[in-house]
Amino acid sequence: MAPKLFDLLVAGEINPDLILTGDIEPVFGQAEKLIDSADLEVGSSSAIFACGAARLGLKVAFAGVCGDDFFGRFMLAEMTKRGIDISHIVVDPALQTGLSVILNRGGDRAILTHPGCIAALRAEQIPDDLLKKSRHLHMASYFLQTALQPGLPDLFTRAHTLGLTTSLDPNWDPSEEWRNLDTLLRSVDVFLPNAAEAQSLSGAVTVEAALDDLGRICSTVAIKLGEKGAIAVRAGQHARVPALAAAVVDTVGAGDSFDAGFLYGWLKGWSLEHALGLGAACGSLSTRAAGGTAAQPLLDEASRYAGRNLG
Repeated sequence: MAPKLFDLLVAGEINPDLILTGDIEPVFGQAEKLIDSADLEVGSSSAIFACGAARLGLKVAFAGVCGDDFFGRFMLAEMTKRGIDISHIVVDPALQTGLSVILNRGGDRAILTHPGCIAALRAEQIPDDLLKKSRHLHMASYFLQTALQPGLPDLFTRAHTLGLTTSLDPNWDPSEEWRNLDTLLRSVDVFLPNAAEAQSLSGAVTVEAALDDLGRICSTVAIKLGEKGAIAVRAGQHARVPALAAAVVDTVGAGDSFDAGFLYGWLKGWSLEHALGLGAACGSLSTRAAGGTAAQPLLDEASRYAGRNLG
């Protein structure tokens, strides 16, 4: 069998983050407030994940849709700079690239998002020829990618038929209805929710019970617990790791960086504990700078911290 061109194919949304940092609260009535800094950074769960995976040394391709505008061109340039293959991204001049404006204040943040073409990608825009070149298919922001949802079961089936494994990070459901994932989860090899998402989806009272419930559907489940670390189950085997102590500047994208680290270890055939440890290290280290990608670690750094974390 010919070697695969890409370790990861990401089917995802494309939009930057404008991060405004300062200890202020906006007030209507034309009241002007001064902030400490403003940074335009790579945004969207899928793109931040892709950047983190490429930073670790994986070969990454991205399938998505953006507009032919400043924000779209910014995202394409930033992904290219990080070595991500963008040749399968559709640039549609009739659409407008989305944007999230994030007011970052200490350990909390407020977010305003213009969806733009976040929901534009369709499953039929991901051809078998691209799948054949890839080892693994990852999707994030399930509840925002509404045009992709109807074709996902078929896309995941196509991926499995062509020898790929699959993963899903659902992210938060803005409607809080948590619908239409039951069937899809049975086609997911690695499921990567955070604690609130896992409990909302499973209906479980505790995150441990949610892990066991979801682990009966997906062969591997890793749940992000923020400052408490992460827990996982694979084929009945459980693991737990603490988070790293880090000087937190911004938690945007930490879960996506965790996903990149965990999937790196999972694709390399590492033990569950070591894959979870790398995920926790990548997630924690990514919080050291504003934005989701500025502090994402290289593999050597993440592995060094993960080793300390695992003792």
